[in-house]
Amino acid sequence: MKVLTVKEPWASLIINGYKKYEFRSWKTSYRGKALIHAGKSIEKNNLALFNDYNLDYSFGYIIGEVELEDCILVDDKMQKELESSSKLVYRKNYVGLYAWKLDNIVKYKKEDRISVNGKLGLWNYNDRG
Repeated sequence: MKVLTVKEPWASLIINGYKKYEFRSWKTSYRGKALIHAGKSIEKNNLALFNDYNLDYSFGYIIGEVELEDCILVDDKMQKELESSSKLVYRKNYVGLYAWKLDNIVKYKKEDRISVNGKLGLWNYNDRG
């Protein structure tokens, strides 16, 4: 199964349905189910922005799954759409990055989360050991 490691608070925002795009500097041709792994690091400067969301942060766990529907190169038109449609756009400019469109989000219960070390890129997880 494909896995994407995402720093907190972004991983929890994805898995709670607030963040519909994950932005990367590289494109992927992969489409389908992917697990979301909350990395062991956190972007502390962004935590205060989401105090009202009551998120339960995890570090070093697979916390749910998504469907990776599309990978879109952000142009000026999409940048304007992102700015007007989402309060979770905090960069001034995403142009030139790839927006990974996420849907069909499933949040795992705390007892079903999987402890595992993350990796860079879109990596494979084999739960059979």
